[in-house]
This record gives sequence, C-alpha cells and structure tokens, in this order.
Amino acid sequence: MLPGDFRSFFHQATGSLPYPYQEKLATEAIRSRLIHIPTGCGKTAAVVLAWLWWRRIDATHTPRRLVYCLPMRVLVEQTRDNVTAWLKSLDLASKVGLYVLMGGEEAEGWDLYPEREAILIGTQDMLLSRALNRGYAMSRYRWPMHFALLNNDCLWVFDEIQLMGSGLATTAQLEAFRNSSTSVSCHTWWMSATLQRSWLKTVDYADQVDGLPLTQLQAEDANVDLEDNEDTRRTKEKLRQIRQASKPLSPATARMGDIRALAKEVQTAHEKARELTLVIVNTVTRAREVYAELNKLKKKASFDVVLVHSRFRPEDRTKQISRLLAEPADHGRVVISTQVVEAGVDVSARTLFTDLAPWPSLVQRFGRCNRRGLDNNNCQVFWIDLPAGEKEQEKLRHPYELEEMKAAQKLLNGLDDVGPKSLDDVQHQQPFEHSWVIRRKDFIELFDTTPDLAGNDIDIDRYVREVEESDVQVFWREWRKGEMPSPELPRPQRKELCSAPVGEFKQFVGERDRRDLAFRWDYLNRKWVKVDPSGIYPGQIYLLHAEGGGYSTEEGWSTAVKEPVPTISPEDSVPGEESNDDDRLSKGNWQSIAQHTNRVCQELEAILADLSIGEARQLKLAARWHDWGKAHEVFQSAIKQRLGDGRERPEDWTDGKIAKAPKEWWERQYRRKHFRHELASALAVLQQLHGALKSLPDGELNLLAYLVAAHHGKVRISIRSLPGETIPPDGRRFARGIWDGDVLPAVDLGGEVMAPEVKLSLEPMELGLCEQGPLKGKPSWAECMLALRDSVGPCRLAYLESILRAADMRASMKMNLQEPCDA
Repeated sequence: MLPGDFRSFFHQATGSLPYPYQEKLATEAIRSRLIHIPTGCGKTAAVVLAWLWWRRIDATHTPRRLVYCLPMRVLVEQTRDNVTAWLKSLDLASKVGLYVLMGGEEAEGWDLYPEREAILIGTQDMLLSRALNRGYAMSRYRWPMHFALLNNDCLWVFDEIQLMGSGLATTAQLEAFRNSSTSVSCHTWWMSATLQRSWLKTVDYADQVDGLPLTQLQAEDANVDLEDNEDTRRTKEKLRQIRQASKPLSPATARMGDIRALAKEVQTAHEKARELTLVIVNTVTRAREVYAELNKLKKKASFDVVLVHSRFRPEDRTKQISRLLAEPADHGRVVISTQVVEAGVDVSARTLFTDLAPWPSLVQRFGRCNRRGLDNNNCQVFWIDLPAGEKEQEKLRHPYELEEMKAAQKLLNGLDDVGPKSLDDVQHQQPFEHSWVIRRKDFIELFDTTPDLAGNDIDIDRYVREVEESDVQVFWREWRKGEMPSPELPRPQRKELCSAPVGEFKQFVGERDRRDLAFRWDYLNRKWVKVDPSGIYPGQIYLLHAEGGGYSTEEGWSTAVKEPVPTISPEDSVPGEESNDDDRLSKGNWQSIAQHTNRVCQELEAILADLSIGEARQLKLAARWHDWGKAHEVFQSAIKQRLGDGRERPEDWTDGKIAKAPKEWWERQYRRKHFRHELASALAVLQQLHGALKSLPDGELNLLAYLVAAHHGKVRISIRSLPGETIPPDGRRFARGIWDGDVLPAVDLGGEVMAPEVKLSLEPMELGLCEQGPLKGKPSWAECMLALRDSVGPCRLAYLESILRAADMRASMKMNLQEPCDA
C-alpha cells in the first residue's frame, strides 16, 4: 500500500523528507520545464520520484516511460543504483522496469513491452542516437523500435545540460518536432546548476522557451518557520548547511601541462589534509600522466591513488568508482579524474584541484568539495591556470574554447571562496553557441534506415555531441592469430565494451603491428572484415584481437598499452552478430504459419488492452497478414527434409506451410541471397485479393502494407536490390530475394482466414505509376510510403511499427525461451 501524500511517498523511498522544491515539483502536472537547482540538493530524487508519484495518481496523463539522460557514462551506474533502492523501498521493483542503455547485448528487451512503465537510464550518445533512429552500439534492425518508444509516451530528463555540447540543441529541436507532430505525450525536463534559458533557443524551439516553467530554490526552501515541525526543520537545516558551505579558493602553483609540479603540489596538499583529495583535469591523457607521476611519488608515502575516467569497461569502471566512493584509509586517497565527476557523482572531497575550464563546468566541480557543508574549516579548492605562452594555451585548451576558459579565469581572479552563497553573487552569462542544429528535414530523412549503395548510413554524430569528443565502442576477443574471426563469434555484451576516441582509435588501427587485428561486422555479407582507418565512424562497435593491446584494468583504454588485454567471456547463449539474411525469430519449436499468427494476434491484443491506439484495426490486420510471405518456396525450402544423422522431418510438418522450425533443421542460408519473406507478404497485401483487404482505402492499405513489410526492421521505406543478390536468369525484376512473378500458394493464416494464391508483382519498386496487373494505376512503393510517413508522422508511424514488432517478438520468445530474439 503506497502512502497517500507525496511527503510520505518521498520519505518511504529515500528515508528523508523532501525539500520544499521537491514537493512542489511533484504537485505540478507533468509538462516540459526547466530545473535550476544547485549541486548536492537532490535533483535526481526530485525528478524520478515526481514522475513515479504522478504515474500513481494520474497515469492517463503521465508518460509511461521516464528517460534519464546523463552526459557521462560513469554517472549511469550510480543513478541506476539510487533508482533501484527507491523502487525497492516503494515496493515498485516488480511493476516499474529499470533499464540501462549502454550498448552491447541487452537481454532485458525493454522495447518488447511498450505498454509497461519503465525507467531508462543512459548517456546522451546512447539515448540521442536512438532518438534519431541511428542507435549507437546496437543492432541496426532494432533502431526503429527504440526511435519509436523514445519519441512517444516519454518524459525526458536531461541532467547537467551545460556538459551536453551540440547534443543540447538536438534536445530542444526534438521537443519542437514532437510538439508539432502526432507523437504521443512527450515532455522534456532540462536540469542544471548553471542553467540559462537562452541555451535552448534553437531555430524551431525559440518561440516556446520563454513559456517553460522554472523550478528553482526559493527562500522558504531553507528558512525555518515557527510552524515547521521537527522533521521539516531538520530537512531545511540540511539544505541551509549545503547552501552556506565554505570553500576557500586559491590558485595552484603548478600550471596546466606541468605534470610533475602538479603531482608534487597535490601530494603536499593531500598529506596536510589527508582524507579525500580530488584532482579534476580536462583530458584523459593528462589524467593518466598525473596518475603515473603520483604513483611514482607515492612510493615515499602510503596514500591510495585512483584513476577515474569514462574509458573503462563497465566492471573496471565500477571498481574505480567504488574505490572513489569508499571511506578513505588512514592516509587518505587521491583521485585523479576527468569531467566524469562534474555531475551526479555524490562525492565530497576535502581538497579539490581543478584545471581551468568554462564557468559552468567549474561550478559543477566546486560542488564536489565540502559537498554537505560539514567541513568548513578544513577544505580547500585550488584552480590550475593555463600556461603563459599562447601556443601552449592553444595546445592545452582542449576540449574547450580558449575564450570560454579565459572568461572563467577573470571570474576566478576575483574570488577567494566558491561556496554556493559566494557563487550566488557571481553574475556570468555563459553563451551557448550551437555548432550543429538538426533541422526538420534532417529528422524526417532519418526515418529511412536503408543504407546507401555503399552500405553507409547518414552520420548523426554532430547532432549527438561535440565531434572532437566522439567515441567508438571496442571489445577484445581471442582467436587463432592470422585467421579471420568466425561469423559465429558471440556478439559483444555490455560488460565487454569500452569507449575509445575516434581519433585515437584510427591511429591505433593504423599502426603497423595492429593493422590486421581490428575488425568490423559486415551485416550484408555476414562476416567480420578488417577495419580501414578511413572507414571508422562514431558510435560503431569494433572487434580487436586481445594480442593487440590497447587496454589495462587500472588505466582503461590506452594506445600505449602493448600487453595482451584480458578478455571477458560472453555467456554461451549469446548469438553471433545479426545479418540482413538472418531470420532468428523463425528458429524455434515447430509451428505452422497459422499457429504463430494466432499467437502474435493474442500478444497484440494484450498490448492494445493497455494502450489507446486509434489505428488498432490496421494493427490487427497487419498481425494477421504479416507472415503470408513465409509460404514462399524459398522460405519453405530452407527447412531441411532430414538431418545428417538420418532423422526425417516430423510427420506433422510436411505440408509446406511452416513458420518456425528448430535451429538444426535450417539450411545455413537461403538459396536466394538477401531473401526477405516480409517483402513477399507486403507485396501480396498490396494486391488486395482477399475480402478483408479489398475494401481498404488507399491510406489504410498503405499503412497495412508498411507494417507488414517493416515487422523485422529490414524492409521499410524503400525497396531495392542489394549487392550480391541472386539474379534471375531471365532478366526479371528482383529485390531482397523476391523475383517478379513469384507465386505465393494459398495458406491458412489462422483465425479462419485463408490467404489466396497470388502472383507477386515487383512493379512498385519502380518509380511512377504501375502500368499493369492488379496494381495498375497505383503509385510506387516509395511514393506511397513517403506519403504515409508524412501524413501519419515519423514518430507515430514508427510507434505503430514497434507495437506490431513487439507482439511478433514476444510470441516467438514464448515458444522459444532457450534463445534470445533480436530480429
């Protein structure tokens, strides 16, 4: 039984009473807003518990998914752990799904349950790339499902937006696109301790920014009133203590770039204060250098030294963060970090050293010293200035602009304390110039996931984060050196992946002794191929041979590491990478087309029971007709008549209408390369030969055909031949293994529906009107689908697509629990 008021609800979740601003946020109906709250004042608890509260009291008008977007990977696990504890305390862990989107094999399948409540936590590269239909480090065939569910029925929360770079403009533009489309109930909360309204005034959202409500601390949040009870007084006193924390500021003697001098100064300051000393520098390279130098000096002392940055594998990163958060030993601990601790990491250092950075970043860093105001007499903040020479300044400014750093430098020179009260008096308008702004035309074009003829996709990296910060994901495996990795190699899991900067990775791959040790997956030809440095682009996953080095458990990604990398073994059940020809959903227990279709229709009914969908009729028709194409002779002939051990196909499965068969009964590949049964289904539906289809108006028929074609994410807006296809000997049209004139035999689709025999026409793949047969006078496939996309809207069309796909995948998984589905 949940409490009947938010104060009790919050207390049950956290063990503390809410601050007044947290309580007020939970009393205002969910809508897009700005949240401007200082560090250490509970923003994460405020937004998560406000959403959970509104889902309990008004689920009809509250988005069913909370998407919590963080700028740094290192923050994700800590946020997840906090939310896990709150859900457990509220007895909601079994009712609200909690998922981390970090790339790699994801067994949870959150996108299979569009009707359920869920909290999704991830970084801006993982989440924004999915919201743009180009999900980093995931199967390309699942892109549309994540695109759909992240642009419908969601409350987006962007934390510490001052760190988002070019991704910030994208968040505002996406809000504008969704507001002006048929997207289902989406809102956005932007949060920061240094937030400025002008940052969100992008070309398509500028007119709406001034109307956004603002949540911020008020005088009553910390002022004790005579009518306050004891619990409320304690809560306000805690907040006032945070607000009045003292943080004396001094310039460090060492300058940026002088690693040895900085290490000695850090050691001296730490040995004086002990406990926790935090050193924040602007680049991973410099963090490694300071770490190495301190380890040399540490031989004469006994304090612990920890390196923390974003380029670790998850397990190693978790270990480093645990060391950071653990109670220091007798001689204390020095933590060398990058920007990853600027936001979200709940750590309080007695001594803080920080490189000069733009003012919003510095404010966040200051928040990691004397965080709760309990150490006012012993804490100290040192800022590390730029070197004197212009060339050296330009060299060491990265990843920031020199002008922004010098503006912050002027402010620091006039300060002797950087506690919250002292910073309240600092008037600083930090301009946020958006270098790349996605436009509506770009967003709409991203709906089509078909690559170009060379197999390349539209590059979205400039819309996700600053280009010079772009990463790839890499993982290490062992196999016989000199050979190509097997296509059956289990695909990478999240625990194996490590982020690496694109520039460093290109350099790494280009080294002579490493050229033959890096590979990428060729999804068209179902094999691993050697990586050409010129073909490396952000967000992709690359396989490295463990012998090539590039990583250590103590330092993370590093091109200087030559020793073999310890590998992490994937679970035995993890399948290999998916290719265009794969039909993994068809591998399972024996089922007829009618049996499987009935199960899909049942799953769809279960989903629609919890969702209000105006297109329910078209979805139900699509579920009934989606696998008509499995009656095609190419599909049926891929299921063996007998196995090598002499076993005959079971007697009940000899009628040629099989939808699913056990894995061992399948041929290695279809006899026509790139065959897709869903294209056959969609082409047959277009011909309207069955009574249920004959009366459909063009708009409904086009939606039905699209949903049928798209139910594996491999045939969507366009129909065209792929490289290496099997070519008909008589010159007929061909695409995705379907030949013009192919015949689908009559087949039972279940539910008392018998599909008739049909001769397939590929004329819709041509531009212009069809000139003959049952499709005479109808527009091309591309014209129909583009018109459908524009009339329904890309967000809603993908949403309908994802609902049918979820029903299909759930039906398959329930009959095939021994192997995860991902097609």
